[in-house]
Amino acid sequence: MKKTKIDHYTDKEALDFHKNKKPGKIEIISSKNMTTKRDLALAYSPGVAAPVRAISENPETAYDYTSKGNLVAVISNGSAILGMGNLGALASKPVMEGKAVLFKRFADIDSIDLEIDSSDSNEIINSIKNFAPSFGGINLEDIAAPDCFIIEQKLKEILDIPVFHDDQHGTAIITTAALINALDICGKSIKDVKIVVNGAGASAQACTELFKNSGVSHENVIMIDRKGVIYKGRPEGMDQWKSRHANETKLRTLEEAINGADVFLGLSAKGALKKELVKKMAKNPIIFACANPDPEITPEEINEVRDDAIIATGRSDYPNQVNNLIGFPYIFRGALDVRSKTINEEMKVAAAQAIAKLAREDVPDEVVAAMGGERPHYGKDYIIPSTFDPRLISVIPAAVAKAAMDSGVARKSIDNFEIYKDHLKQRLDPTVTIMQGINSYIKKNQKKIVFADGEDENTLKAAIAFKNSKLGTPILVGKESKIKEQIKKIGYNENFDIEIVNSTDENKRTKYVKHLFKKLQREQGLLERDCDRLVRNDRVVWATSMVACGDADGAVTGNTRRFGASLDKIKQVVDVRDGEIMFGLNMVVHKGKTIFVGDTSVHEYPTSEQMAEIAISTARVVRLFGFEPKVAFVSHSTFGQPLTSRTKHIRKAVDILKEKKVDFEFDGDMQPDVALNPEYKELYPFSKLVGNANILIMPGQHSAAISYKMMKTLGDTKVIGPLLIGLGLPVEIAPLRSSTSEIINLASIAAYSADVIKYIKW
Repeated sequence: MKKTKIDHYTDKEALDFHKNKKPGKIEIISSKNMTTKRDLALAYSPGVAAPVRAISENPETAYDYTSKGNLVAVISNGSAILGMGNLGALASKPVMEGKAVLFKRFADIDSIDLEIDSSDSNEIINSIKNFAPSFGGINLEDIAAPDCFIIEQKLKEILDIPVFHDDQHGTAIITTAALINALDICGKSIKDVKIVVNGAGASAQACTELFKNSGVSHENVIMIDRKGVIYKGRPEGMDQWKSRHANETKLRTLEEAINGADVFLGLSAKGALKKELVKKMAKNPIIFACANPDPEITPEEINEVRDDAIIATGRSDYPNQVNNLIGFPYIFRGALDVRSKTINEEMKVAAAQAIAKLAREDVPDEVVAAMGGERPHYGKDYIIPSTFDPRLISVIPAAVAKAAMDSGVARKSIDNFEIYKDHLKQRLDPTVTIMQGINSYIKKNQKKIVFADGEDENTLKAAIAFKNSKLGTPILVGKESKIKEQIKKIGYNENFDIEIVNSTDENKRTKYVKHLFKKLQREQGLLERDCDRLVRNDRVVWATSMVACGDADGAVTGNTRRFGASLDKIKQVVDVRDGEIMFGLNMVVHKGKTIFVGDTSVHEYPTSEQMAEIAISTARVVRLFGFEPKVAFVSHSTFGQPLTSRTKHIRKAVDILKEKKVDFEFDGDMQPDVALNPEYKELYPFSKLVGNANILIMPGQHSAAISYKMMKTLGDTKVIGPLLIGLGLPVEIAPLRSSTSEIINLASIAAYSADVIKYIKW
């Protein structure tokens, strides 16, 4: 089967993404409050004089009083942007901003991109040298060889902070980890294997260096460039860097070198390795075809001629993706945390070994949940951990930090690595991991999802992205002419292949009217013509009816009307599941801490019994997301102080859970800061839940809605939801003016729910 590049978007969408709200992908925010005159006096004049004096007396204190210790400069001159070539410094800025975003997302490292408009390596070196004191590390990116070698080498000599060229060393670390595990599976010794490296650029050379530092014999590596085998005495196309990998050999071509080879590493071009050559390799060959976007040979082509090969590529649509994202954020995290002077070979080897070891470990349940219910097993198709494995943040930085300490380049020690690992885990944004897991699951369990507001631009973009990302099959409700007009406006061909439905479909309309009439004639005294009018005129009713009648698996609506108005229409079509309570649940993430808030949208003043049921249902849902539920019933009071009628109401809900003997931790009443802030533990030592809650059961819809919407609007907070829990069908409501991403998340959750929750058949 031929694999092709997957297009998830148009150029216009990509441009709009980078332009909308604030241009670009990064911003700088203050880490300190700046609300009062006193705050300003401390932050600037005269208070700022104190850290200035301290740093002048001892430069090391810059790590204590400034952002230096968590700040990396992402630097390029644009001479080798992705696979596009030399497009100049300014053109590289979107890529460098993207790199900065990845640093923040995966390792909580702050980054500033700096594009240097020069092709003179000495000028670039001097520029970096002069501003380097502001940073804790330097990441070089998209700089053409041989300048990348020269710049990195010189900077390492003159600077006392980590300097890392990711194109070289990131690829090398991940590839070495893959090699370690592939050899383990094959039962081959790293000291004895014969390796052919096709390509002699920066990444190929860095991989070869790290292979050798990990135990591969120099004599067992044959490197090949466009002119053939790199051998001692070759007269043309040589330089000081290639010469380091030259061998005494009579081999001159790939065809000759590949005979009996144990390993092929390709960092070259599409089609460079032919099936006929694969046949000549040794038993249990290891083939890393890492050219992007198209590998030197596809796994399908390899499997046609060998059934014993272990294969890796640079692509996400095949197993064993060699992805630098597994490496560079975590390597810098470990280096920064011990204030390392450099990133040396010992640290690279430690990172590679840690990555390899992680793939060999049993995958715990919480990781399975984060990866969409898939439990990978160490073997031919799993030699490298997933990019979204939440264990990476604690495993790799710890290994790198220890190697820095052991090799004498660390200026700060870590006394307790278990505490350090726990601290690292708290830096991760779990929401992204959760959604990645859900998306991985639904890709393998395809569902039809109705997007009720098909004419709305954000909803339409979400439906198209849902389809292009292969998350499932979207169905749009709306007028075909208007939707096609919007499709064209977005940047797609108006005949883009996506299903559009509306009430002109007489067969579907008749079916939905009958279903609705059967349900509502007694409940609401509606006549059949009333039901017909509802089905004809309301897209929410139509979309929900499609799910109820089996024409779709789930639906997402909202965005163009009030939440309550959408919910009223949904409830006309579908009831609450037997024995359950319906409520709204929001997932809120702030600075790495995830909390679930309910009820946010259904019950104005839930009874004590309802609050208890909401807590039980929320705990069940939270476990589906991979969290262990810890429930706090929040209030204006803490453990009865002050005692009011509402406080008694909340405490009764707690008593109900005690009587039910539920299998999760809970407590209350307590104020939200007591529930979430560990500093309150010493005031309330009798409660294990203080400062540790991840579920907040709210006393009323008003307080819930005010709380999460205020956090979403004013704070650096991500919100998913509200999710409709307890409804008899997987239908989700997007709040007014939801973004495309928010709608996609709700559509994904609807598809996930359709498969993992046992709904009644309508």
